[in-house]
Amino acid sequence: MAWQIRYEVHFGGQIIGENCVKYYINGDYRRYDPNIVRFFDILNDIVSRQSVSLTYWTTSFLGAHCVADTDKQTEKRASFQSMINHRQLTNGDFSCTSEVQRAIPALKKAYGDGMHKVLHVGPDTCSIISKLLKEEETEAWGVEPYDIEDSDANCRRLIRKGIVRVADIKFPLPYRAKSFSLVIVSDALDYLSPKYLNKTLPDLARVAADGLVIFAGYPGQQKVKVAELSKFGRPAKMRSSSWWIRYFVQTSLEENEAAINKFELAASKRSYKPTCQVFHLNPYH
Repeated sequence: MAWQIRYEVHFGGQIIGENCVKYYINGDYRRYDPNIVRFFDILNDIVSRQSVSLTYWTTSFLGAHCVADTDKQTEKRASFQSMINHRQLTNGDFSCTSEVQRAIPALKKAYGDGMHKVLHVGPDTCSIISKLLKEEETEAWGVEPYDIEDSDANCRRLIRKGIVRVADIKFPLPYRAKSFSLVIVSDALDYLSPKYLNKTLPDLARVAADGLVIFAGYPGQQKVKVAELSKFGRPAKMRSSSWWIRYFVQTSLEENEAAINKFELAASKRSYKPTCQVFHLNPYH
């Protein structure tokens, strides 16, 4: 739970900050992003350096905000919220991205040579791509549909090399038809409205040469929290397997029975039971 905090920072008998942490120390001007999750860490830093008198009042929800530079702070808050949503998506109760990593051995058994050139689409794609690149004779690329300002050095390196790119999947992917032998998508489709799903799913099938694998959440098993909105501005919509199958028929996408059987056999031998729905589809011919 986040708390809204109103506070003033006093230094040398003067107010040097109001509604946000601003302070001068030895001529060094510092300013911190006024998010409550970092607020007390900032205070510890201030108090450890100088004697600062601080008065604050706690009220209810939301984060503290700076009055000055409103536009910049609004942008920062939006970015921070996106980061929180990203973490909730990839670390929360309804993540299927982590499931992809667990499924890689079974996917290799199911697709064999079809795993030599892979595209992953979904949050935290850097971790998926890093793992795939460690596999022998596998090339991998990723599309991250969320802001990744909090990404680590490895992810930034993958982005600089063009292996991972940040793109809004509501629009056509910047790849030619059949650019990848296998396309894997996790989590992202659960956050698309039918309007955009009608555009995105066929486009994912377009860039696949041998197969399209979808990891989607189960309805009921994974809780959807209204407050946890994705960058697309809507909560996750966990759809049933029957809904997906009807949708595949409507979009002229056929399930890949051979891949399904191989995947399930490999998963059974490894005692691997997916916690997400896994759909294996043939690409458009």
